[in-house]
Amino acid sequence: MKYTAAHWGSYQFDPGDTELTPLDGDPAPSRIGRGWVSAVRNRDARVMAPVARRGWLAGDRGAARCDDTFVEIGWDRALDLAASELDRVRQTHGNSAIFGGSYGWSSAGRFHHAQSQMRRMLSVAGGFTSSRETYSHAAAEVLFPHVLGLTHRAFQDQVTAMPLVTEHCDVMLAFGGLSARTAQITAAGTSTHEVAPWIHALKSAGVRVVTISPERGEAQEDWLAIKPGTDTALILALIHEILRLGREDRGFLERYTSGWPTLERYVRGDSDGIPKTVAWAAQICDLDAGDIADLAEELTRKRVMVSLAWGLQRADHGEQPIWAGLALACVLGQIGQPGTGYAFGYGSTTPVGRAARLIPWPSLPKAPNQVTDFIPVARIADCLLQPGQPYRYDGQTRHYPDLRLIWWTGGNPFHHHQDLFRLQQAWCRPETVIVNEHSWTATARRADLVLPATTPLERDDIMMNRRDPILLFMSRMFDPMGDARDDHTIFADVAERLGLRDAFTEGRSTDGWLRHIWARAESVAKAHGFALPEFDTFRTEGRFDVPHATERRVAFSQFIAAPDAHGLSTESGKLTLFNRTIAHMDLADCPGHPVWLAPIEGGALDSGTFHLITGQPDTRLHAQNDMGSEAQATKRQGREVCTLHPDAAAMLKLTEGDLIKLSNARGACLCAFRTSPDMRADCISLPTGAWLDVQDVDGTLMDVHGNPNVLTIDKGCSGLSQGNIAHTSVVRAERWTGPLPALRVTRPPVIAS
Repeated sequence: MKYTAAHWGSYQFDPGDTELTPLDGDPAPSRIGRGWVSAVRNRDARVMAPVARRGWLAGDRGAARCDDTFVEIGWDRALDLAASELDRVRQTHGNSAIFGGSYGWSSAGRFHHAQSQMRRMLSVAGGFTSSRETYSHAAAEVLFPHVLGLTHRAFQDQVTAMPLVTEHCDVMLAFGGLSARTAQITAAGTSTHEVAPWIHALKSAGVRVVTISPERGEAQEDWLAIKPGTDTALILALIHEILRLGREDRGFLERYTSGWPTLERYVRGDSDGIPKTVAWAAQICDLDAGDIADLAEELTRKRVMVSLAWGLQRADHGEQPIWAGLALACVLGQIGQPGTGYAFGYGSTTPVGRAARLIPWPSLPKAPNQVTDFIPVARIADCLLQPGQPYRYDGQTRHYPDLRLIWWTGGNPFHHHQDLFRLQQAWCRPETVIVNEHSWTATARRADLVLPATTPLERDDIMMNRRDPILLFMSRMFDPMGDARDDHTIFADVAERLGLRDAFTEGRSTDGWLRHIWARAESVAKAHGFALPEFDTFRTEGRFDVPHATERRVAFSQFIAAPDAHGLSTESGKLTLFNRTIAHMDLADCPGHPVWLAPIEGGALDSGTFHLITGQPDTRLHAQNDMGSEAQATKRQGREVCTLHPDAAAMLKLTEGDLIKLSNARGACLCAFRTSPDMRADCISLPTGAWLDVQDVDGTLMDVHGNPNVLTIDKGCSGLSQGNIAHTSVVRAERWTGPLPALRVTRPPVIAS
């Protein structure tokens, strides 16, 4: 038996198999995995050989980058060109003109992690401009150190264990919902999927899960169908009603928080003249005031978990709902108790709340990056369009670097970025774009050099996730397709041309690196009281289960038990409900305490316009596996499928088989549709990840495949975090009556060498 792993699960196979079987013991295997092999083996979607853009070879430095043909050039020439271009830019413009772009989702393996390989090579070559935070939760990543005294990663590691919620909670407020669909995945791989069984267990145990979302969700019966982007107003009103009832936990607020008097004055309306009453919130949130009041009263009598999904803060002013949610949990005074308190990320990814030991397994060693410049990850288009211009970030005024070379590995910004037509305009600004990629993504199609990379099914690696109880040796299942090479080999050969091979590889082959990482893992295991098998034994057996792997954590339990001995790393040593540091930044879009700020879009809607919801699909990870059988089977007429309420479909006069055009000032796309009563009638839900297919349709640029990010807004959620606001957009919908454009989402025109 052999094993392999991906961000959506772990699998087993026998040598010679052409299909994967989910790992024994996984209670709810991912749907995404059912399309993995077919996506990897889709020759029309794979990059089969090194290619260069024809215009770039002729001297064009970007004008035609987003619409050109490619020429096969062979590995030797491709590597020579990549190395010489990297050297030219660093010698002419300095290493800060090089941007290392990678989002880290290419492999669950510890060694063949594209982002790590690329950053190591660029670092030994003198450094590069990097990015910070993630598209997933940038607002939380910047906010949490200020208000929790923890990094986002550290807080995710200590979120209260799911079984404790089942055993001790009466009411879970699930802002943004609780989803097994989004919980199919985790960075660094997962052996099991516990969220779907957990949702069932919550219902069986009688826990009232209140879904607060424009969509009902997958398994909950109690639903507050809130208007998108208004959760902060609802939370403030719940706090106001608890204050009106006189049931706030004053003792908790005084001992464990700082800044409560300032926030209390705001909630009561003393500081701005607007009491945050249930009637006030009902108008903003489009909810019944009585339902809000009843919920607030119930919270004061029950054991409550305030849970916020990651997607909640991917919106304009995204810091506010997660900060307000913390305030509500503090007012209730149940933080630090088993099964209650405050959580961020339940259901957003597999291991949040997993009752497992945390073990800091090693990974590929980093090399020091001599370039200190960076940009917030979601500000790449701003950087390319506005070099040298200032921007605010976490109390600093920074300036965008002048990027001349982009090297992108293991990611697809033409999936996960916003306002993709704007990104396409920005993408023509650098002098050169180099992409390592196994498939013809929209980013690969917009590169100057494309270097074909292997997939995880075509190489050996090791899966070991600090939040997972199983270690797997990831065995190669297939030979590399075409001329594909793994990223380590590609970068080692580039480094050799720069005279840096030894600095990059440290004299180790791929097998040598796997053995080196395993040897370091043996030391980690020993420090945690158990022993790992020898490397060759592990390679043969393929699987190791960590002993005594269960650990039930309670968030902030040590702080609550002894706040003086275990003070938090905030400005006050406590949970901060008013933060002086943030207040002194003087940001209109992120003041010093949670506030209600109306989003940039989404006020009163005109007829035919809708709030756009862009959640994760259940058939792929972001855009990965979109060319696989599972994702393809869910499309209609080859297009992605949106969901709208039956009343909205009737208003638009839609019938079965129709296509819809969604549009706004930023762009337009075509999609199919289905109806569901389990969503607000003023919303349309279109999953992310359909491969971008931009075409000129009657003089208008349009994505004809159903990618919602041609419609979303490319703006930072605030001057604090500069996170993305993918969930703040309004679109116009209409039935498509024109001819149906043919799809062009796989191999672009390539001229054979």
